[in-house]
Amino acid sequence: MLESLELQNFTAFTKADFKFANGLNVIVGENATGKTHVLKVAYSAIYVSAKGNKEASPTKAHFQTAVADKLNAVLKPDELGRLARRDHRAGRQRCDVRCWFSSPPQQLAFSFNSATKKEVIVDKAPAAWVDKLPVYLPTRELVTIYPGFVSLYETTHLPFEETWRDTCVLLGAPLAKGPREKRIKELLAPLEQAMDGKVELDKSGRFYLNVAGVSMEMHLVAEGLRKLAMIARLIATGALMDKGYLFWDEPEANLNPKVIKLIAKTILHLCHSGIQVFVASHSLFLMRELDILLQHDEFKGIPARFFGLHRGDDGVEVQQGESVDDIGPIDALQEELSQSDRYLDPEPK
Repeated sequence: MLESLELQNFTAFTKADFKFANGLNVIVGENATGKTHVLKVAYSAIYVSAKGNKEASPTKAHFQTAVADKLNAVLKPDELGRLARRDHRAGRQRCDVRCWFSSPPQQLAFSFNSATKKEVIVDKAPAAWVDKLPVYLPTRELVTIYPGFVSLYETTHLPFEETWRDTCVLLGAPLAKGPREKRIKELLAPLEQAMDGKVELDKSGRFYLNVAGVSMEMHLVAEGLRKLAMIARLIATGALMDKGYLFWDEPEANLNPKVIKLIAKTILHLCHSGIQVFVASHSLFLMRELDILLQHDEFKGIPARFFGLHRGDDGVEVQQGESVDDIGPIDALQEELSQSDRYLDPEPK
């Protein structure tokens, strides 16, 4: 599991130290406070630590190339040095990223500076590979773009970040079999009930929702249900089973509150199954739902951490704790509360 992520002079952060729970981690903040950047840099580090040649030992030379390539592909800067926080008073700035895992041989630390084009310096290379590839879910669902996307991505220059390609590869994996099937069915049951059907991938490479024996093209399914379909497929293939990592950027996007409630419960079920989950959000409804569910006996033992990102005079600052109450006031959440008050009491004061 990823225990902590230390950032120095990375995008919006002058200095930040995220101490993660091995269950649920929720990053909350205004737009442009770096929520997605936190997810992407952690995802990139874990991905390169899991994607290497498992028959050989990790080397600094491998990570020096792999880390730089993945950061460029996932964050899409014109040059890697654009990810280093700039301070014109200080001149060239050095950016440091440190990923500390519960297994010490997997530790990874690297750095680059604001003049870097596409190289990193690996300050600490892992001595052992991470066991399982992480999963990254962007704000957009991907089941409708899946047909032919991976081959197109790998043979042409597309403007999409590489997380889309990575997730499409996992969506196309074969269904899991064996001892895990019972648990998979348990996790799929509420999702399939909400979708009123089962997700299928046909031989032509297109996803369908099978409702009572009738296949419906995924393009004709509501977007909120397509997001559920994506999660259902990743559970069915085993990508979101056993120990692993899920990074989900704004899972509430384009969903109604009823589906958000199901998403919150699904996230905690995944935590229960041993998945370390990282969520970026500014939805008060999702925050409250997760907080409510964590008090229930079913989910009470799940370790959770909340992170509030706040703009300061010297970059974005991080407040963190075990509940939403520990992360300080977030303007986006306060606006939702304020609107509720104005709606209940419309008379001007």
